[in-house]
Amino acid sequence: METLENKIEEIKDILKDFAMGLLRLEHTTERLGQEIERIGHEINKLKDSIDEVNKQREEDRKYWNEQWEKVNKQREEDRKYWNEQWEKAKKEREEDRKRFNKEWGALSNKLGTIVEDIIFPATRPVLESYFKCKITDLSLNREKIKDGLQDEFDVIAVSDECKTVFLIEVKSTPKIDYIDDFRNNKIERFRKLFDEYKDYKLVPIFASLRLQDNIINYLTKHKIYAMAFREWEYMDLLNFDSIKS
Repeated sequence: METLENKIEEIKDILKDFAMGLLRLEHTTERLGQEIERIGHEINKLKDSIDEVNKQREEDRKYWNEQWEKVNKQREEDRKYWNEQWEKAKKEREEDRKRFNKEWGALSNKLGTIVEDIIFPATRPVLESYFKCKITDLSLNREKIKDGLQDEFDVIAVSDECKTVFLIEVKSTPKIDYIDDFRNNKIERFRKLFDEYKDYKLVPIFASLRLQDNIINYLTKHKIYAMAFREWEYMDLLNFDSIKS
């Protein structure tokens, strides 16, 4: 049977072992706390690095956005500049062309070549555009003598497919008297001299470089087409819609 002393010694050994366990636990806990502190420090360093990277990325993004905006702004300014230059050049070309037409018309008028230089070359495209008839015969300054009757006609355009003949009287200085002579005399003489077109519809046209409103109105009243420059840009029939309607 164990003695009291043995029990006491046994309890002392247990308490000693327990104390040693507590010391080891305290040491382990201290080391764990240091490791946790180290890991926390490393995490903070990593977080600072990530924040620095994000900050740099944001600065880079902002920088390149600013550069892109500058490039876009410059491109827009360049586009606007060249569009303005193009429009300016286009306007100057139109003004030069209009001035050339006017000056050439004045010169042709002085030289007496208005028919050959301006009216005649425009005849085919103008007539085919408006009347949708292919011109199969086109003559300039056509003179004919028949049965003692003689006359000369400035421009004659014929469309066999439409069975239509276009008679164009050209005057450098248009006057009411010239129109009256054309509608009362010239057209009738044409019918007599060119009876091969007796079954063709005859379309009378009075042409000049420029026609005043009163002349155009007079021609429209008598169902005669007015052919001249439209604002010195191109040769045109100025009262086509009025007569067709």
